[in-house]
Amino acid sequence: MKKILIFLFLSNLAFAQKKAEVKEWISIFNGKDLAGWDIKISGQPLNDNYKNTFQVENGMIRIRYDQYQNFDEKYGHIYYKKPYSFYIVRFKYRFNGNQTPGGAIWNNRNSGIMLHSQSAKSLSFEQSFPISLEMQLLGGLGKGDRHTGNLCSPGTQAYMKGSLRPAHCIDSDSKTYDGDQWVTAEAIVLGDSVVHHVINGDTVLTYNKTQIGGGFVGGQQDWEVAKMDKATIEDWKKKDGNSLKSGYIALQAESHPIDFKNIEILNLEGCADPKALNYKLYFVKNNKASCRYKKKRV
Repeated sequence: MKKILIFLFLSNLAFAQKKAEVKEWISIFNGKDLAGWDIKISGQPLNDNYKNTFQVENGMIRIRYDQYQNFDEKYGHIYYKKPYSFYIVRFKYRFNGNQTPGGAIWNNRNSGIMLHSQSAKSLSFEQSFPISLEMQLLGGLGKGDRHTGNLCSPGTQAYMKGSLRPAHCIDSDSKTYDGDQWVTAEAIVLGDSVVHHVINGDTVLTYNKTQIGGGFVGGQQDWEVAKMDKATIEDWKKKDGNSLKSGYIALQAESHPIDFKNIEILNLEGCADPKALNYKLYFVKNNKASCRYKKKRV
């Protein structure tokens, strides 16, 4: 009997260990509609999907401009409803066809995913980009190098290799991806401590100590270019140097058609108590309040 009990104990222990190792990826796009996402386009009310910019087709979020005559600086983003702090987000993207007339030269085959972003609801009416860390996505132009997985920083800044890097955009060391091919991207985000950008399995950029500040588009450039109202600008200026530890995830629309699919989140914040039912080995941030335990028999 004693041997049987030991065997059962070890079996249960092995099962619990295996369960704790299983990564629970969450699909944040249902493949059918835009439920759970908020839309904010510059100069449009919250959740006004201006000229059907954000579309759903064949399990993809498609950013399209087929109803536009001219881009007219209608910079837009679609925001997932829940903020995160410690997480991994992964997805596939591909650029399509030609840029919309009126789009800036630098927006040709240019898009991004915003990390630690302010919410859609908090943007000013005319605001072009959210305060966030942008994992910039660039497609090749058929000649020369054009890296993807770069860092752009509207209203934010970060450190690299021990030094503050206030430049608005910092190149990764990724390969160039020409044409309309699918590319797999991943961002590993650990609060304000470190962020890794990963393209097709290769880590192409790493930065840390993420914070608010550096002007809206880096260096000495003025906050007014964000098209925020004056009161909002003053509020953000007061936060200069504050750590940026959490926020929303948003997909960008800035004049070139692009598709996104297989958008998933692995939350790295949760119960770190091995005795809990929902303990996971991969959690790097403990959240005691989330722990669930077996009910004791009375």
